[in-house]
Amino acid sequence: MSALELLTARLFGRKIGTDEQGNVYYESRRVVPTYNRTRRFAVYAKGLDSSSVPPEWHAWLHHLTAAPIARPNYPWLKPHQVNLTGTPLAYRPKGHDYAGGQRRPTGGDYEAWTPGS
Repeated sequence: MSALELLTARLFGRKIGTDEQGNVYYESRRVVPTYNRTRRFAVYAKGLDSSSVPPEWHAWLHHLTAAPIARPNYPWLKPHQVNLTGTPLAYRPKGHDYAGGQRRPTGGDYEAWTPGS
């Protein structure tokens, strides 16, 4: 985020909180007349990656909840992870070129179609 946008966020918004990723969440001080509610926005810690917003803050940003609700601490619940698509850590199945490119052999019941046959 640019320095001007950060300054604008601090001047015209009030800080609501931060998450474990380091994102800071703001709410405008005034009600937007068009929507008859305040504007909510985030200042991302690492670039402009909106997938770093955890579910509880996502619900708050979209006016689904009045306040961010803490997620329950179930043993099977994993911590929030950003979208890894396009990075070296992205999931690649066994037959993917970047994961070795060796597919499982297909069954012998497939016969390719050729035109004119």
